[in-house]
Amino acid sequence: MSIKDIQNEIIDEFSMFEDWEERYQYMIDLGKDLPLINDQYKTESNIIKGCQSKVWVHAEMQDDKIEFTADSDAIITKGIIAILIRVFSNQHPKDIIDADMDFIDKIGLKEHLSPTRANGLVSMIKQLKMYAIAYQTQLK
Repeated sequence: MSIKDIQNEIIDEFSMFEDWEERYQYMIDLGKDLPLINDQYKTESNIIKGCQSKVWVHAEMQDDKIEFTADSDAIITKGIIAILIRVFSNQHPKDIIDADMDFIDKIGLKEHLSPTRANGLVSMIKQLKMYAIAYQTQLK
């Protein structure tokens, strides 16, 4: 599935909910299904800087595609990183780098986050794209 297809799927899922209370609950549920990072990768170097809560992300290249795992100590944040990993995991680095993130506005996520969480969201996207840039340079 392409990044755009996954994003459209997420937009459809979020549109099924009447209000943000239900959407937050859905994000919490997504966080519970997050492919968890191995404890050995829960290190200071894998923490995303700029997040209020702790978010660890690990990336590995498999067959020219990046597989992400993550965890967070906050349930909403865990749901946010779960959405981002669903979009970016098992994708080619160039597709991740080039990905338009407008689906976040379409589901209304950024406007329903506190300013610190919104900053954290931007930091998460930036870090995932940095992993993609690093792996893309290895492919050349």
